Order: sequence, then structure tokens, then C-alpha cells
Amino acid sequence: MTLPSLSHLPRDTRDTLFVLAVIAWVIAPLAPELPLWCSLLSAALIGWRGMLAWRGQPLPSKWWLLGLLGVCLAATLISFKTLLGRDAGVTMVVVLLALKTLELRARRDAFVVFFLGFFLILTHFFYSQSLLTAAAMLVALLGLLTALVNAHMPVGKPPLWQAARMAGSMALLGAPIMVLLFVLFPRMAPLWGLPSDAMTGRSGLSASMTVGNIASLALDGSVAMRVRFEGAAPPQSALYFRGPVLSQFDGRAWQARPSPLPERFRLPANLQVTGDPVRYQITLEPNRLPWLLVLDATPQAPALVGKTARMTRELQWILDQPVTDLLRYDVQSYPNFQHGPRQRMPGLEEYLVLPGGFNPRTLELAAELQRDPRYARSDGAQWVDIVLQRLRNDGYRYTLEPGVFGQHSADEFWFDRKAGFCEHIASSFVILMRALNVPARIVTGYQGGEKNAVDDFWTVRQSDAHAWTEVWLEGQGWQRVDPTSAVAPGRTGTLQRLTPPRGAIANAIFGTVDPALALNLRAAWEAVNNRWNQWVLDYTQTKQLDLLKNIGFNEPDWQDLIYVLIALVVAASLGGAGWSAWERHHQDPWLRLLHRAIKRLQASGVPLASNSTPRQVAQQLLAGAARPSPQPDRARLAWQDWLLKLEALRYATPADGQHRHFKHQLATLRSELKHLNWPK
Repeated sequence: MTLPSLSHLPRDTRDTLFVLAVIAWVIAPLAPELPLWCSLLSAALIGWRGMLAWRGQPLPSKWWLLGLLGVCLAATLISFKTLLGRDAGVTMVVVLLALKTLELRARRDAFVVFFLGFFLILTHFFYSQSLLTAAAMLVALLGLLTALVNAHMPVGKPPLWQAARMAGSMALLGAPIMVLLFVLFPRMAPLWGLPSDAMTGRSGLSASMTVGNIASLALDGSVAMRVRFEGAAPPQSALYFRGPVLSQFDGRAWQARPSPLPERFRLPANLQVTGDPVRYQITLEPNRLPWLLVLDATPQAPALVGKTARMTRELQWILDQPVTDLLRYDVQSYPNFQHGPRQRMPGLEEYLVLPGGFNPRTLELAAELQRDPRYARSDGAQWVDIVLQRLRNDGYRYTLEPGVFGQHSADEFWFDRKAGFCEHIASSFVILMRALNVPARIVTGYQGGEKNAVDDFWTVRQSDAHAWTEVWLEGQGWQRVDPTSAVAPGRTGTLQRLTPPRGAIANAIFGTVDPALALNLRAAWEAVNNRWNQWVLDYTQTKQLDLLKNIGFNEPDWQDLIYVLIALVVAASLGGAGWSAWERHHQDPWLRLLHRAIKRLQASGVPLASNSTPRQVAQQLLAGAARPSPQPDRARLAWQDWLLKLEALRYATPADGQHRHFKHQLATLRSELKHLNWPK
């Protein structure tokens, strides 16, 4: 069977195929968030409907649709255990949209498909508000508007570009209103923003660390946060953004658990800072975690809007709720600081605890070092130097592929593999320190970042997730020690930043691209994306109120925003109505000609309404109802002929390329009007 070419298909078929293509574009970006069965089923239904349209075959019966709907409901219940909520709701909307295409028979069905598509566009922003998502949805919006305009166009085969041009014009006309609503519509929770489960962003940090977790995340090149420093930035090797502090070890995992000690025995933070602070601003990506990432050490709470943060005794800042959308905050940190007790106290014992039955060779190594006469009088600081020298000189390596460690992870690192990622090195170091009777703990967070030369923002990625240690030293308190620096100094400096490996497709596409050009393009794109984050996603109610202050309001609130918005909408509506009336009376040449004819007849004593149509005027003249005495038939017939030609010209549909002929006919009628008279 030979299928017809696209240009020879009936208009209904072409329109249906275009609508299906737009729907596929709308659904496709949601595929990573949908169950696999939903994506496959939607693709199959859209493909089936397209084949039916192409071949001109009848649509399936309603029993097919009801059966498929029942299967989809059951599959959704199995996948999510509910039909409510964001994920289940989006899945059902996608399924309903795909099923609706199988009963796409009349214009009414098309309208249902259009508006389901418009609603589905909105759901994309439940998962991502990135610039790429916004651009893709703008294309989808223009596609749906084009299909909607095309459905209202006259019969025949009007070119699709005409509908697309009209849809683009509609979008441009509506853009000022959208911008106005974006700038002034009050952002009042919970009406404004996303549901609490809308973001599924990942973070390299958690309340526990099992060997392998951070290693797998180190290959993730997505952005964790962006930092802008006031003045000169600290050295890259000094950029330690503090996250959870892990002190409890069960042999396999490190955890951040509340201390079991009574309050009077818990270690005080005892934070003391000196020198000049480093001032900076952080834009934190959504991660559904309640932690604020800041540089060591930050004694004052970061400046936040609408959120409350507190500092733990371990100098970690914690929010009162998870970060579910883009969060910007100003911070003031002091690179020179001391914290923790300066003398031994009972609370330090919990940082010496090691579980029984794990890492016997590491414990034996500590015992041997303590028995060695060379180290007989070593204190905490000396033990740190001894172990770091071992890491530097005994062939230990830093690797992104350490493999799976067994039960005795520290033993394997110190004696067997002598290779690992930062979590293996930090964990093994702390275990050995505790075995040497030196209190120690693990700190997780992000280290380093890279400066974007385009906008001077520092970009910290998930691949910058890091684990380092803190040891307690007599008279000094807690001191940062990064054992990874002893194994691979470039990891915490500028020489060896982690980058995710490229796959086969990426190598094929970008393998021949100049690395410098690739870096410049990436920097430019991230600068643009950062501007999107700063000016669009982070446009808060505070910025709205600041805008009102700039235009003269003293103490604006959200009610003032509503008043300003209403005033501008009313002014815009009145302006639009006035422009429409002016254009109707002064820009439409056909209406101007008709009004000129009516005025001439009114001036001759004919009582005509100003809004009369050409046919109404002709009928009134011929009936003789306009004057008590009939006029000569020649004048009546001349006016009738002229008015009916004017009417025909108005409602004729000129073919492509005949607009010049239309103007010529209008000019002819204008000239003929000069010779028409109605005796007074």
C-alpha cells in the first residue's frame, strides 16, 4: 500500500499530525519523571493515532478507550500507591492527553486536547525551572497556539506559517501582560511557589556517609551552588563549605547523631574569630535538605528572607525547613578562627569511640606506633604529622574508582589497596587518630569550585563534594586536617579538579572541539543560566517591595502590589480599548469609506443610523422610507449598486497575492462615491 505524501494529505489529516507532533514535544521532557510504562504507552498511543490519521482509518471504539483508561488507573495506583499528589497527578494528565488523541474527531475534541496541553506545560515547572525547560516550554506554547489558531482558520488548506505568524503575534501582544503579572503579582505563600514535593534536586551530602557514596557522586557535574565574593576571593584551596559533621561510627557508616551526653557535658562551640571577614553571597540550588553551606567559620546567621537558621555546636548552620527552591543568602565568614574546648573535658570521649570487631590491623598499627620509642612522647599535633607523612611517602593514591570495600575498610586502605577517594582517606585517618587517642571527626561539604570569567561567580558543583577531618589538639581546640591533600595536593588546589567523564556520544560530538573553546562556551552558558536564576527564579516578594520603594512608596506591602497591579491593568485595558476604537474608525479603509457615504446621505436629509451596514442602507433607500417623496430611480439604483459592491468587497476572501487588487477595488469605489448624489 502506497502512503500519500504529506503535501497531498487532506487538511484534517495534516492538522491532526501537527497537533500530535506538538503533544509529543510537550510530553517528551517529562519522560525522566514518569514511570517507564507511562512514557512507552504515551508514545505508542500517539504513534497509533498518527498512523490512523495518515492512512485515513477509523478511530477505535470507546470500549477500547475505557479499557485502556482502566489499565492506566491500575498502573498508576501500583506505581504510586495513590492517585493524588504531584507525580501521580502528572502521570494521569499525560495518560489522559494521550488517550484523548484517540477520540480526536471534532473541533470540540481538539480544544480539549489544546487545553490539556496548556496545563501539561505548567507541570514541567514542578520538576525544573531551568532556562532550558523554559525555552522548551515556550516552543511548546507557540506550537499549541499555532494549532489553536489553525483550528479556527477557514476551510481549505491555509499555509501553516500563517497560523504560526498569528500565534507569534498573539504571544508578543500578551508578553507585556505576562511581564507585568510576573513583576507585580504578590508572591504570597502558599499560593505562590511549588508544592513541597516539587523539587527532587540531589545533593552530595547526607546525615550519614557509607564508603562509596561520595565517590559515586563525584562524577556528577551539576551545579550545587554559585558564590559571588565581595572583593578578592580566598584561594581555591581555602574554600571549604561546611556541611554535616559526622562523629558516630558503627563500623560501616559515619553518622551525625545527637550526642547521648547530658547537656552539661556537651562540648561548647566556643567559636572565636579574628581578622577581617570574607563577605559573599551564595545561591543554593534546591536539594530538599535543611543545611546552609557556608565557609568556615560563620558566627552570625546568614541573611535570609522568610527562613530561620541556627548554628549547631559543630558550626553547622541548619534551616528550619528543607531547601525546596532556589535560595540566596548573604554570609560573612572569618578564615581565622578557633572553636571547641581548649582543655580536655568529658564530652571529648565520644570522639574517641570505635566499634568493636572492626579494623583490627589499623588498631594494631596504632599500638605499634605508640610502642615505638621514636614517638614515645608524641602529642596530638605530632601524631597528625606522623600519619600525614605516612600518607605522603608510603605510596598511597587518590582514585575515583576505589572499588567496593569490605567490612574492615580502614584496614584495606592502610595495608591492601593504598588507594581511595576522599571519604576512604578521611574515614581511615579518623579511625587511626582515634586509635592513637586523638579525638577526631569527619566533616562533609564542598571544597573548591571554579571561577566563571564571564560574570565573576564561582560555580561549586556536585563533583566538588568532599570529606575532610577535624582533630582536637590541646590548647588549640578543633583543627581542620585534610588528609586528601597529603595524598593528592591537586584535589584541593587548582591543578586537579574533578570532572565527569564523557560518554561515547559526547566524545563523538565534542572530541574535536578545542578544549579552550568548550570551556568558554560552558562559562558563557552558565553565566546566562545564572542570570536566569538571579533575576527570574530568585525574584522574591522582597524585590517586589523594593521596586515599589524605588517608585515612591514608603512602607509598601502586598496590598500595595495589588493596587498598583490593578491600576496598571485598568490603564492598559482602557488604552487597548481606545486604540482598538481609534484603529476601527481611522485605520480600516473600508469602514472609513462606509462612514463617509453614510455622512453624505445624512447631510442630504436621509435619517440613517451611523452603524448601518451597506445592505441596510441600500434597502432603506430602495424602500423609499428615507424621504416622503421618491427619488429618481437612477440615483436609487446607483447608490444600491455602489453599496452592494462595497458589501461584496468587505466579505470577499481574497486569495494569496490579491491584496493589491483589493486596494485597487477600494480606490475605485472611493472614486465612484465622489460622483454619487442624493438630492436634498
